[in-house]
Amino acid sequence: MPRLDSHAVQRDLPLHPGIRNVIVVGSGKGGVGKSTTAVNLAAALMQSGLSVGVLDADIYGPSIPAMLGIEGKPDSPDGKTIEPMRGHGLEAMSIGVLVDQDTPMIWRGPMATSALMQLFNDTRWGDLDILIIDLPPGTGDIQLTLSQKIPVAGAVVVTTPQDIATLDASKAVKMFEKVEVPVLGLIENMAVHVCTNCGHAEHVFGEGGGERMAARYGVPMLGALPLDIRIRERGDGGVPVVVAEPDSAVAEAYRAAAQHLLEALARRPRAPMSIAASLV
Repeated sequence: MPRLDSHAVQRDLPLHPGIRNVIVVGSGKGGVGKSTTAVNLAAALMQSGLSVGVLDADIYGPSIPAMLGIEGKPDSPDGKTIEPMRGHGLEAMSIGVLVDQDTPMIWRGPMATSALMQLFNDTRWGDLDILIIDLPPGTGDIQLTLSQKIPVAGAVVVTTPQDIATLDASKAVKMFEKVEVPVLGLIENMAVHVCTNCGHAEHVFGEGGGERMAARYGVPMLGALPLDIRIRERGDGGVPVVVAEPDSAVAEAYRAAAQHLLEALARRPRAPMSIAASLV
């Protein structure tokens, strides 16, 4: 099976030996469905034939294990590194599988960022085409550390259509620009709700906010995702809707966004041959 090329990263940081491309998924605020989008994007990319992993960078509020139905603790064959967990064909790692579910992470910023780096570096990732990193909301310590130490091929910013959400998402776009991480595009979540009884389509959170924001910042619009109860139900049940209902229109919307993401990534420069050769 053809493998995805490695693409250039910020400040020519060295690539991870087992990961061809790191894609971060961020937002300017919480409550826009960023983690749900990240998980379903990862599943859609996997369905396209790629080897994909998910890293949960939300140290204080990890949700990826629950969304992938992952239970138990990871193995450590040498006492120093850990095997990734697996859910529905995706490799995954999160602080949520290393601590008890109800244990609050009462850590200052440096401890949280140190934990992120350990999860990234000490996990025995397989030969991944893409690692999706689900960032915490906002523009804080985790995001800054990631931009300085983790080689990122590009970022996806998730927003909802309403003005207050796009205002916060704009800050995320500007943050990525300042730290030299290319924004591959925007995803507008909860764009439209279609009534399951009568079929009426309603833009609950407004209309066109993502498209206007994409035009304002000159970045691609990767997709508009519906507000659909199945997305929430499947996520709560530990099976992403792209996996649980692959033939649904909802799953197709995620796959279309994933394809647009791959097209945006393909337009980026390739990693220097001396760096990419280490992954062959």
